[in-house]
Amino acid sequence: MPIFYPDILDQKTEPRTFTYGDKDVMLYALGVGMGADPMDERELPFVYEKSPKVIPTAATVLASASGRPARGAGQVEQKPGHRPSQINFLMVVHGEQKVELHKPLPAFGTFTAQGRTVGAYDKGKDKGAVIINETVWTDEAGEKVATLTGSTFARGDGGFGGPTEGAPEPHQVPGRKADLTVDITTRPDQALLYRLNGDRNPLHSDPDIARRAGFPRPILHGLCTYGITCRAVLQAITGYDPDQILSHEARFSAPVFPGDTVSVDLWTDGKVISFEARVKAREVTVIKNGKTVLRG
Repeated sequence: MPIFYPDILDQKTEPRTFTYGDKDVMLYALGVGMGADPMDERELPFVYEKSPKVIPTAATVLASASGRPARGAGQVEQKPGHRPSQINFLMVVHGEQKVELHKPLPAFGTFTAQGRTVGAYDKGKDKGAVIINETVWTDEAGEKVATLTGSTFARGDGGFGGPTEGAPEPHQVPGRKADLTVDITTRPDQALLYRLNGDRNPLHSDPDIARRAGFPRPILHGLCTYGITCRAVLQAITGYDPDQILSHEARFSAPVFPGDTVSVDLWTDGKVISFEARVKAREVTVIKNGKTVLRG
């Protein structure tokens, strides 16, 4: 099914309700490497139910934390005369991700989420398309909790007649040398642990599937690397206080292999923290155009 423009901009999912608990937020923290040293009392609250803390980027997985589809998940609202669009998911690459927290995430709760398409940009028939989707969480009182915005590069869906320009420009990191760098070593089995948060794509677990996709071995989830960059901000900037983080966004530029050491470069300018992430051993930048905004 092709992309129909401008109909796609009216495309929304049905509201869906989900619940998560402290086990889910602890599993996410373990998945991005927290708690490797069980004697580190700064990280312990993220992986221990006594006075629990929640990594802000956990919002990317908690809607599917139970392992069961959220009520209403996957259903698209149908309007009279609306032509539903469907991209080719076999040719999709996650481009960017942003989490904005309207209030700090609690360690447990029940929420309602609704997604919609907020942008569709046509790169040309043989060049693909960029689709921007937004999901908003509300709590049981109807108040906004989080807004998740992600861009998808749909390599097989260009030429649908949408606008070619106007997509949001990525954040530019400062041109000066980074103010500090945090090195975080991933575990060889980290993708096997992180996938228990809900993304069981065999690209991250099956060596044969990874080889068919052109990789020498399974790769780490992009959203795991994204969470690692948030972990670096927590460690180096906020003193492990997640409530200081208002938003965290980044572009994915190259895969990380489990076992790699990820070096997160950080630039501090008031309430704005810019960041990029590198694997120095392979001389590759894996995260670009990163931006964290702290609460005022």
